[in-house]
Amino acid sequence: MSETVTAATEAETFSFPQPRTCPYRPPAGYSALRANGPLAEVTLYDGNTAWLVTRHADARRLLTDPRVSSERASDGFPIITPRLLGARWFRTLVTMDGEEHSMYRRMLIPDFTAKRTKAMQPDVERIVDDCVDRLLAATPPVDLIQDFASELSSRVIFHLLGVPTEDQATFQERSVRLLRAADSEEAEGPLSELVAYMDQLVSSRGSGTGTWLLDRLSGEEVAKGELDRGDLIRMAVQLLVTGQGTTAQMIALGMATLLEHPDQLASVRADPDTVPAAVDELLRYLTIADMAGLRVVTEDIEFHGRVIPAGSGLILPYALLNHDPETYAEPDRFDVRREPRQHFAFGFGPHNCLAQGLARMELEVTFRALLRRVPSLRLEKPLKELRVREAADMQGVYELPVTW
Repeated sequence: MSETVTAATEAETFSFPQPRTCPYRPPAGYSALRANGPLAEVTLYDGNTAWLVTRHADARRLLTDPRVSSERASDGFPIITPRLLGARWFRTLVTMDGEEHSMYRRMLIPDFTAKRTKAMQPDVERIVDDCVDRLLAATPPVDLIQDFASELSSRVIFHLLGVPTEDQATFQERSVRLLRAADSEEAEGPLSELVAYMDQLVSSRGSGTGTWLLDRLSGEEVAKGELDRGDLIRMAVQLLVTGQGTTAQMIALGMATLLEHPDQLASVRADPDTVPAAVDELLRYLTIADMAGLRVVTEDIEFHGRVIPAGSGLILPYALLNHDPETYAEPDRFDVRREPRQHFAFGFGPHNCLAQGLARMELEVTFRALLRRVPSLRLEKPLKELRVREAADMQGVYELPVTW
């Protein structure tokens, strides 16, 4: 007979999120969570509890289980930071389930196909080269995040959406403010400003004659009544904020990780054909979107002889799962020739990242350009001296000073 999991279980209770001390390594506390077994009870900042999954194979199964929901507004959904309180009601593709989620996802697929990504590559290469030009024109040291990676990732998303060049600086400033917000109150202002601007931008479209995402969806889906205008605006804001923030950190921390592992850096320099595999290993090793695996259980689920009751919060920390020794040999070793398969850097299941092809291409183009054009790039400060982003946020740092 299965044992129902309750707050009264005798298993040790951990706090979550676990604090970070290293910019590119998972929290040290993840080791104790894994040693606790496949399931651990964790206590959140507000005193609520949730259930945390520690094994890669279990997470793959649960992320495809229809009884596991992404609806943030549902009772029991694990709110791991006060900053997420205001976003509970901001419905986007990542907070939808079932047929509703599938319908909206199908509308976005044409903008993220392999063919579309390949067609965008020359534009991405142009943007990257221009950003490297600006970097080299500056006087070092410079902040690789704010002075390079953030601008680059923003411009790629602006290009995808069709944001006019003259509006991009203001748009980027608001998205950065949102990403840096400490709580829901501080996030409310920039989020409202982004929504208002996007509303105006959508109003200026609608003919369907443009080539970018907003042109197509405004002209096709909204005009036909298939897509709600408000949902289009929220989709665009989500693409901007998540794409800009995670990609900027991946670029900056990816280069920092290579610089901190000179043998691996030398391997990539010696054989540029290894860049795609190196990008995948960086995605696994860093797992910027560690906190994207938050779910709520809608029906009882039997799990390793227990029953997780409906209404329970479920946490699948992607960085912990991407360092599972049962899946990856020596998971804490950075190896650019590993070619890691089935990692969770882009999630898994129905909510796997739709833009992962674009993200991979952007990262490959950027790392190739930096390695070729700035061969003497080096860290201005040791990584251990940098301020690490809060535990409940994406993996990363607030600044990354470099010189060359």
